[in-house]
Amino acid sequence: MAFRLDAHWVWDFWVADDGDRYHLFYLHAPKALGDPDLRHRNARIGHATSEDLTHWTDHGEVLAPGEPGSFDETATWTGCVVRDEAGLWRMFYTGASFTADGSPENIETIGCAVSEDLHAWRKLPDLVLRADPAHYETLGDTSWPEEAWRDPWVYRDEAGDGWHMLITARGHGAGMTSGGVVGHARSADLTTWTAGPPLGPSSAEFPHLEVLQRIDHGGRTFLTFSAARHPAGGGMVSGVWAVEAPADLEGVDVDTARLIAPDPYYAGRIVRDRSDDLVLLAFSGGGPGSTEAPQGVSDPLPVSL
Repeated sequence: MAFRLDAHWVWDFWVADDGDRYHLFYLHAPKALGDPDLRHRNARIGHATSEDLTHWTDHGEVLAPGEPGSFDETATWTGCVVRDEAGLWRMFYTGASFTADGSPENIETIGCAVSEDLHAWRKLPDLVLRADPAHYETLGDTSWPEEAWRDPWVYRDEAGDGWHMLITARGHGAGMTSGGVVGHARSADLTTWTAGPPLGPSSAEFPHLEVLQRIDHGGRTFLTFSAARHPAGGGMVSGVWAVEAPADLEGVDVDTARLIAPDPYYAGRIVRDRSDDLVLLAFSGGGPGSTEAPQGVSDPLPVSL
């Protein structure tokens, strides 16, 4: 493992590159909890830096849950970091609010924090994006135990028309082994966001699509995500998936995705190294169906799209 902590479980993460160093933002929770499943409702965001994606210096926690009643009152979950035109770094992240102690039911909402240096962060309490029930399943629509609206991935519009956000979500009429969609929102200024319909049809084999990422490489566009696949013939397959997509991602068919990193790898992120080659980072252990606790973030892995 390239990055791990002795006293904490480390799982989902995302990477920002300032040109000199890579900045790893990672979810962590104390192993003193005993049960790895409890990590999700005790997650906080930590920060580490590296010059080579292999040797990391940990800087500790940078973002914690909010006050009772806030959208992130229980835990802070996965996100991304982008830099705006003024040079301000913006972290879009997931806030989790569990409905009761011991219950798996939770509502997921997207918020934002800002930083001048990638080390010290302050939340923007007025920037909160919730699932639009006109387009997406919300808590109570089915027996799915969460209002899935998380893992924001933000990128500039290729035509210069503002910004896009990809979101882990579920379509209307979703089942327990199907219904995952590529949630989508748009903004002109990274401040005011409007959720629109999913970018493609609901999946017949993925109940949700986690840690979505758009990759442009060699004149082609790809969408990556992590999930457990439930084929019609049975036999769940978990790992990191990739699918070629239209440049605007409209109509992307995630059920044509192929596996690029199987279990125990999960929550994969593709990063460009200093040679401008694509490499894959992922956490190991603790994915869907796993009996292992998460072991930390992998060394860079070669990847072919």
